[in-house]
Amino acid sequence: MSKIIVDMMGSDLGCKATLEGVTLFKKEHPDCELVLVGKKEEIGEGTGCRIIEANDVVPMNAGALQVIRMKESSMYKAIQAVNEEKADGVVSAGGTGAFLSGCALILKKIPGITRPALVTQFPTLIEGKKTVLLDCGASTENTPEELVSFGLMGKLYAEAICGAKDPEVYLVANGTEEGKGSVVGKEAYKLMKETKLYNFKGNIESKEVLNGTADVLVADGFTGNVLLKTVEGVAKFMGKNLKKIYKSNLKTKIGYLCVKKEMGGFLKMMDPKQTGGALLCGVNGVAVKAHGNSDGFAFFRTLVLAYELIKANVVEEIKKGVNPSE
Repeated sequence: MSKIIVDMMGSDLGCKATLEGVTLFKKEHPDCELVLVGKKEEIGEGTGCRIIEANDVVPMNAGALQVIRMKESSMYKAIQAVNEEKADGVVSAGGTGAFLSGCALILKKIPGITRPALVTQFPTLIEGKKTVLLDCGASTENTPEELVSFGLMGKLYAEAICGAKDPEVYLVANGTEEGKGSVVGKEAYKLMKETKLYNFKGNIESKEVLNGTADVLVADGFTGNVLLKTVEGVAKFMGKNLKKIYKSNLKTKIGYLCVKKEMGGFLKMMDPKQTGGALLCGVNGVAVKAHGNSDGFAFFRTLVLAYELIKANVVEEIKKGVNPSE
């Protein structure tokens, strides 16, 4: 049985959202043990889960090292419990900087990884195919060498989670030519072109990231985060406007009835809540960051993502890929 430690207090919406997510998850995954960390009086006794008492909450805007000083916080205790409980993973909707630094310092980085990266998946025009993006926000600045290692972790993730064979890795830039991109991106291009670690295919523009060409998208954390939030924003924009169009008059309402099933599938595919969160790739354990504003369903999907990553043994696959001789 797998075990996930859950920070119950980090969400913008408080314990109500995380409790809803836990309840949904337990109904569908009775083979996974959840250990809840937070205030017992807010969590309650009806979850059927063991609770680790934690009365402090790390502020959403906390500095990267503040979590290490707040040893009675739910986030610190949740990350620490991964080691103490020999758990498979940890999930939190708390502040990104605090969670990432806490995981890197407590769980430790995988040998050979200089900087962990947040990795997530996008839907594409190719049915059933997803593309992997990293880094989508663990850092704001990266070195060319770090981008090369992101490509390797992305390849290993795509193989383990998406079932990709010899994944094609692209570097996100402002043009497809070799000379395009930032100063760091141009240097990373040269290094990635020379590497034998994966199948590097060159630059890709942001307008092409959803067409299914790339298995893996590599970006510095600033660029990746902007790309991720832009895609999420466009998805919400499309969803709201399509609903408005179909409700505008009798003809459009009748038309909607004809495509209701297909439209529902499309909107579900584009809904960021379906993805749930992002894996902090490069640390010893499945550490998944949920959106701070996650509602119950989004937090449920984050727990499902953590469960699927554990079942796919993604951390061990990355360890083997990064250190093949060990």
